[in-house]
Amino acid sequence: MTAIPLNAFAAPVSANYPDQIGKGEGDLNIVAWEGYAQDDWIKPFESETGCTVHRKYAGSSDEMVALMRSGGGGEYDLVSASGDASLRLVYGGDVQPIDVDLIPEWKDFIDELKSPPHNTLNDFHYGISYEWGPNVLLWNADKIDTAPESWQAIYDEKYKGKITVPDNPIQIADAAVYLMSTKPDLGIKDPYELTQEQLSAAADLLKKQRPLIKKYWALASDEIELFKNGDAVIGAAWPYTTNALQADKVNVKDTIPKEGATGWADSWMLSAKSKHVNCAYKFMRYVSTPKVQAQQAIYFGETPANKKACDPMNAIEAGACEKYHLNAPASYFKQIHFWRTPLPQCADGSKKCTSYSDWQRAWQQVKG
Repeated sequence: MTAIPLNAFAAPVSANYPDQIGKGEGDLNIVAWEGYAQDDWIKPFESETGCTVHRKYAGSSDEMVALMRSGGGGEYDLVSASGDASLRLVYGGDVQPIDVDLIPEWKDFIDELKSPPHNTLNDFHYGISYEWGPNVLLWNADKIDTAPESWQAIYDEKYKGKITVPDNPIQIADAAVYLMSTKPDLGIKDPYELTQEQLSAAADLLKKQRPLIKKYWALASDEIELFKNGDAVIGAAWPYTTNALQADKVNVKDTIPKEGATGWADSWMLSAKSKHVNCAYKFMRYVSTPKVQAQQAIYFGETPANKKACDPMNAIEAGACEKYHLNAPASYFKQIHFWRTPLPQCADGSKKCTSYSDWQRAWQQVKG
């Protein structure tokens, strides 16, 4: 995708709420992460509403943004955007505000996910929170005896040629989290608000890591194959990857290292030019219910936004609510630095921060 500076974006779209959710239009076109639209819960939705779901799976946030802008922006109705894409879609005028009063389950969401900064702007909800989770440190326990406790492991020469990390500019934030702890003199306070000097430091760390990398993975399935084949023994991963490998009897373990971790909090976002608004609202209502959130969470290995999903999670898999930290204290949530689109204007109003376009260029330099 061609990088577009944020100052070239259109203004966010104004609210144009429907008075109520009307009869479905018969179709719904969605862009989603692989594993986010399984038949287990999509087929019942189609039967219940008469809205046929047409799924397009994307392998990256950049691809999601490109797809939501394709065909003039009206080709897809909904996207399951992560925090590194959501503000690009908002400031790009690609998505429209959602009336949370038409989503009854919203009131039962985790407080931090009702109006998070990655999908809410000036009290307008441009996204409905869905599922969330940390980016974890994953390793093959048959090859690594001592459990690593720090992200330092993925920068360690002893694992040269056996390390894998995501092929994603937002990986710069993971390096920044590590540097926040190991090089406090850089003054990084927020891994998504980096000055040019701080961005350069993170990029330099990743350039030193590059000769150690077996492969940068784009899809979770890519990383799964690397660990299955023994081509990788340690790397940055999603809990979904851990679950898939363990289900295939690969002896892997994961952890949130002592420095903390980045993470994703995904949102369903409604295209500004959606042709199937009623079906879209019906879908957002449906996937916000405890039962569907529980099904999604256990399938993917993530945590629901809806606090009431605990009981249905445990009904599907004993102990799942605790396993996926839905009932964890706020301190667990707060150790995760959730993806956010880097903006040139810092939270304090200064213009010293680097933009996502800067990060894209830096990432290309990292990969060489």
